[in-house]
Amino acid sequence: MMTPPHADLIARLAQLDTTHLADADKRIRACDPGLVAVRFGLKLVGRAHTVRCCEDFLTVIAGLLAAAPGEVLVIDTQGSRRAVLGELFSLEAVRRRLAGIVVDGLVRDTSTIRSLDLPVYARGTCPQAGTIARCFETQVPVTIGGVIVRPGDLVFGDDDGLLVASPDEVAAVLPQAETIAAREAGLIARLRAGAALGDLVNAAEHLENVRAGRASSLRFEL
Repeated sequence: MMTPPHADLIARLAQLDTTHLADADKRIRACDPGLVAVRFGLKLVGRAHTVRCCEDFLTVIAGLLAAAPGEVLVIDTQGSRRAVLGELFSLEAVRRRLAGIVVDGLVRDTSTIRSLDLPVYARGTCPQAGTIARCFETQVPVTIGGVIVRPGDLVFGDDDGLLVASPDEVAAVLPQAETIAAREAGLIARLRAGAALGDLVNAAEHLENVRAGRASSLRFEL
């Protein structure tokens, strides 16, 4: 079986939290907080397969049928006020082994969606579905959560939100993100064991330096 593109990057990202990648590079594209997981506790990692539509979900069907296993169906509804995704499309996405779905817009049938091990993000819900009569575009740059998503970008999401980056951008910052994750795990273990935060961070020194106008940085001591 052929290895999917960027399988190593995706596997490594799946071991991290979005906060680790965001802390490794503040320039990583972060979607606005209006995009929320329909079911919490799932992690989303995969390549973007993009759809642009408006008040009509025919193009969503086209994208769903064309998306490959491991891809994330990323849907720009251009401010649609009707749902473009529900239980049937979500069940088909599971059958096709998609990594997840991101809808910059509205969905419905959330009780079924929440029963699936399929990460789905949306802005909200609406019981009324759009039409099925107009063809828009697939596999073009789209705007999702205020950021540009291009076909093949990596989409990374958890309960804290969604990040988007090209494979090259991820590869460049992934080692630092993994270092941050390991360091954070050590700090959490020490705090759970009863260590004081002041013993792990030079917070008092840093605060004094900042107030005095001296160059300083916050350091975590392991």
